[in-house]
Amino acid sequence: MKDLELKYGCNPHQKPARVFAKEGELPFEVLSGSPGYINLLDAMNSWLLVKELKEATGRASAASFKHVSPAGAAIGLPMSDDLKKSCFAEGIEHSAVSAAYSRARGVDRLSSFGDWAAVSDTLDVPTAKLLARDVSDGVIAPGYEPEALEILRKKQDGKYKVVEMDPSFEAKGAETRDLHGVWFEQPRNDGKITKDLFREENIASKRKDIPEEAQLDLLIATIAVKYTQSNSVTYAWGGQTIGIGAGQQSRIHCVRLAGEKADLWYLRLHPKVLKLEFGKDVGRAERNNAIDLYLRDGLSPAEDAQWKACFDNPPAKLTADEKAKWLGSLKGVSLSSDAFFPFRDSLDRAKQSGVEYVLQPGGAVRDDATAAAADEHGMVMVHSGIRLFHH
Repeated sequence: MKDLELKYGCNPHQKPARVFAKEGELPFEVLSGSPGYINLLDAMNSWLLVKELKEATGRASAASFKHVSPAGAAIGLPMSDDLKKSCFAEGIEHSAVSAAYSRARGVDRLSSFGDWAAVSDTLDVPTAKLLARDVSDGVIAPGYEPEALEILRKKQDGKYKVVEMDPSFEAKGAETRDLHGVWFEQPRNDGKITKDLFREENIASKRKDIPEEAQLDLLIATIAVKYTQSNSVTYAWGGQTIGIGAGQQSRIHCVRLAGEKADLWYLRLHPKVLKLEFGKDVGRAERNNAIDLYLRDGLSPAEDAQWKACFDNPPAKLTADEKAKWLGSLKGVSLSSDAFFPFRDSLDRAKQSGVEYVLQPGGAVRDDATAAAADEHGMVMVHSGIRLFHH
């Protein structure tokens, strides 16, 4: 297929719209549903992310995308019972692929509502069962098990979008974009994210050790940030992103946003949160929203009533001391930034969310000051020399 007509572009009034290959065929096939303009932007970006993540780690990878940025990305490591419950992923015999997607979607479940899913390997039945029960727009994979494809084709009365990607596809040549009659062109971002970035001469801090687990997390954070709308910062821990701050004009705002999301992700694993008993008729989306409000302070009366309505007997909220004690147990977090830190404030905020390993391009006037802040906090600071803006 060389040309695919779309219902409309980014908005209903932007039509006609289409996606097409200038040369040869499109590198994907639509197996079910009718993906739209934004769906396919998400599909292409998410596929490139999971493909690169699989190549870098050797493990099945997945991403949950919304509006051309990942809400979460992960590799297929085994999941603890607590993590399964936190991700609403109980009751399924997990594969590496389904574990990767459960982790990715569970990073930021509010943002993942109505996501575009991507997996690096053949999509199997456990992953199809997960997708079938959550609110999701579509999925891209290099292949589908027959039973898994049948499950997905039944979702949304056949309207769920299922796209099969040619796994041999390699983006080549220049990227071009026509905006308002003006053409932009640049080489594609083919900078490779590998462990070679962590070599000693790139480490600007006094502390030099990067354990294998942290190296893996830095790879995940950096590959995720490569496909996130800039400015962006990503926190990763335990084989997955745990907070992504995308599309902010200020670097510190990226760090704060990602850190707040990382804190909320970790608070969802608090024993009191895992033991919350919802009313019997409360659905998955409502439970997720209730947990988010339960964990937040400064609610309006309407928000307070909203979360309490999800319980027959509303529980007492976590105290400030309980939150601080739990968050204080989060250690060894990795952080990757798509551009340099202009001030030390980003390092000071990152420390509050357990960050110990930081990768940034370097090259700022105040590199010495941010390296000194890393030393003060006992962090490892890597200067990769590669800026990763994505627009």
